[in-house]
Amino acid sequence: MILDPALDLSLTREIALPPAVLFACWTQSQHIPQFFVPKPHRVVACHIDLRVGGAFNTTFDVDGALMQNNGVWLEIVPDKKLVFTDAYTEGWKPAPEPFMTAIITLDDLGNNRSRYTAIARHRSAEAAETHRQMGFHQGWGTVVDQLEAYARGL
Repeated sequence: MILDPALDLSLTREIALPPAVLFACWTQSQHIPQFFVPKPHRVVACHIDLRVGGAFNTTFDVDGALMQNNGVWLEIVPDKKLVFTDAYTEGWKPAPEPFMTAIITLDDLGNNRSRYTAIARHRSAEAAETHRQMGFHQGWGTVVDQLEAYARGL
């Protein structure tokens, strides 16, 4: 996949878990609260309808303020790739203020290891820079650490 440095932010890590375990964590609502936002923030609600056009809705508690994040799945390749966006909500309703599309790829490295890549694709260079300044690399890096620690216990 070719990245646009003006619009795309990415993070790649090797994780000592097979892709199927990581895919399950990303696609089953009971797992999302365990890793999806950097602690001490937390996910207090999650609804997943795992199909293209299906809902991927989460509610975060960030320092006591609830933040609703509604989106849809754009692509689902079991154990390999997930693409979701907040540009639309369920039923393909355009969101009033879309922020990004996320692309998660899981490459099987063998020996129960995966290459995990997360890409945040933005509609403008300004939105990408805002996300960078918000701490994309640190925040999404923490999420990967939390995902790996949680998934090891499954």
